[in-house]
Amino acid sequence: MQLVPREWPDVPEMVRRFFETDVLKSWLRVEEFQDEGALVVRAELPGIDPEKDVDITVANGVLTIKASREETSEKKEKASYRSEFRYGSFVRSVTLPAGASDDDVTASYADGVLEVRVPVGEPPESQGKKIEVTRG
Repeated sequence: MQLVPREWPDVPEMVRRFFETDVLKSWLRVEEFQDEGALVVRAELPGIDPEKDVDITVANGVLTIKASREETSEKKEKASYRSEFRYGSFVRSVTLPAGASDDDVTASYADGVLEVRVPVGEPPESQGKKIEVTRG
């Protein structure tokens, strides 16, 4: 059995996103790593109000970050205007590692970066159970 490093994307999430419309518009890119006994998930979200534009939940071993960014209407005086900023709703779910706790999850926002810290303890040890095979 080969173990996949945590820095690899969450494959089931990627497959689900592939079949949704506007994949690139709704995909919230994140970075995740372990730091001092916690899983840290960071997302670049410049130009949002974290108190009203972000919703973070942890349920059934999955961290979900939902965010939205509104486009402000401005009158452009120039002949052309181009914007590569992304507006709309964004969502990302991250499967938490074994031993992750939904107690004491914290989130902070500074300089356009949302950071969520999920405490991760030692995973519970599984002794395994031998299953007897019966005939017939």
